[in-house]
Amino acid sequence: MLHKVLRYLGHGVVVIITFAMLAPVVYMVAMSFRTTQEITQAPLALPETLYLGNYANALSQMNYLQSVLNSLGITLSVTVIVSLVGSMAAYPLARRTNTFTRIIVMLAALGLATPNFVTITPIYVIFRNLGLLDTYVGIIIAFSALNLPLAVFFYTSFISAIPKELEEAARLDNCGDWAVFWHVIRPLLGPATATLSLFVMLMVWNDFTYPLLLLTDPDKYTVMISVYRFVGNLNVKPEMLFPAAVLGSLPLLVLFIIFQRRIVAGVTAGAVK
Repeated sequence: MLHKVLRYLGHGVVVIITFAMLAPVVYMVAMSFRTTQEITQAPLALPETLYLGNYANALSQMNYLQSVLNSLGITLSVTVIVSLVGSMAAYPLARRTNTFTRIIVMLAALGLATPNFVTITPIYVIFRNLGLLDTYVGIIIAFSALNLPLAVFFYTSFISAIPKELEEAARLDNCGDWAVFWHVIRPLLGPATATLSLFVMLMVWNDFTYPLLLLTDPDKYTVMISVYRFVGNLNVKPEMLFPAAVLGSLPLLVLFIIFQRRIVAGVTAGAVK
């Protein structure tokens, strides 16, 4: 009897948590199909008809397609760089355990604890002197540097759990350090890479501060900046806010749906490791 009660309570908690997570999203999507007058008269009501004028207005003023392509290019580039460089840096740190490598791992952990606003001024000054402001290369380098500590710390823990016997067998076949990493270690990092990519993509796609700071050309704006420029910060209108928020989140949601199986497999395998 107690077991059934606990099971029902567990199901109830799951339902409550799911509702709490999805309710804001459902509300945002529903309000995006309503006019300002309808929202003012009944803020919690569902739309009686699907009014597409809000989306037409947003698409015509946001330069939406270009901003989505910008965000996709920046996000995917940063994810690839962080995954590759982070795994390459983590491999010797995981295998050569000494005082020096421990200090490097601790510095990587310290990088995770450093607030982003602390690095804004140094990055801006350095990039200004190097001529990297308002360039795709600059924003990609900035995001890669900000996320590399997470990758190094994450991959170091994952590689440490891989049996060394696999590497020793490869070295018997005259494989060097690079060959061992590329042909033995790297293929085993798929689950870790999927999990890491999830976090990196979320942080890069949703970041607002650094694109606002480093990019000035409207043709190079990311989705978040385009949404901000469209909605504004003085007189926020519901018919502009809700469709812009939906359009800003939609591409990332589509990516997650496409790669859902790999992401879930990566998170599960990482938990088992």
